[in-house]
Amino acid sequence: MTVQKPVKSGFNASSTASDVLRGLDLTGQTAFITGGHSGLGLEATKALTTAGVHVVVGARDVESAARNLSELDNITIFPMDLSDIASISSLAALVSANRYQFDYVLCNAGIMACPECRVGSGWESQFATNHIGHFVLVNLIWNNIRSGGRVVCVSSAGHHNSPIRWDDIQFSTGYDKWLAYGQSKTANVLFALQLDNYGKDRDIRAFSLHPGKIFTPLQRHLTNEEMAGEGWIDKEGNPIDPTFKSTAQGAATEVWAATNPKLNGLGGLYCEDCDVAALASEYSEPFIGVCEYAVDPAEALKLWKFTANLTGVNAFSDR
Repeated sequence: MTVQKPVKSGFNASSTASDVLRGLDLTGQTAFITGGHSGLGLEATKALTTAGVHVVVGARDVESAARNLSELDNITIFPMDLSDIASISSLAALVSANRYQFDYVLCNAGIMACPECRVGSGWESQFATNHIGHFVLVNLIWNNIRSGGRVVCVSSAGHHNSPIRWDDIQFSTGYDKWLAYGQSKTANVLFALQLDNYGKDRDIRAFSLHPGKIFTPLQRHLTNEEMAGEGWIDKEGNPIDPTFKSTAQGAATEVWAATNPKLNGLGGLYCEDCDVAALASEYSEPFIGVCEYAVDPAEALKLWKFTANLTGVNAFSDR
């Protein structure tokens, strides 16, 4: 079992992406961020470019990405749809042709609690977009990640809602949007764990994280009635949950996990509030920490093999 122990980072839930980068000179480094033009991804892109990083953004809507990023320097935008393996393969070819070498890969984009939708070979869309797409991307650009680099997967406390449903991963016998989201977020944690196991020989480490609760386009599939029922907003649509973070605070943990020197020599860890999280069993409150099934090495390897067989993509087929 991965040792989930806080490293006393000096940051907390109120820290922003700019806060965690203060004092770090990242000039000359390069990052790839999926969805780096919207929500938390946009905040991460802003913070990293300000610190001197060249950010390559993978975006499904290139025109929208160009508008959102128009005031930033040191940006490259490539088209990419995480729900389409052919699109990801085209992106990987562009990366290779341009000979990019990444110091950081932030698997940031995702969808949440959407209506039932099938993509690819009939795959459930949240599992496909949040997990399969990032799995294929990282495997195809693996040789474009520098030794010493980090891969960061944005998961969620939503992983508490579901382990991997081995008897029905694709929800072929009945769809539940929250269980589907939870499973996809568990998959993010397990993917980072197994990737770290494979990558540490090259000193490429992987982390996953819960960014916190933040109002972003991620909630676009939820009605006001649903969000009011969760206690997030009032009947007029005004935010009322004091535990919600700003987008700058929400992006902090992924930026911290990508860049902070306190994580040197570590990997395969799940983080929250700009530190390594403990196991969920160590907390009395719900949805805090990481569930043991999400950091189980046997589950991580099983999911890796399942996804590799499903997609035909595996940078570590010799392992």
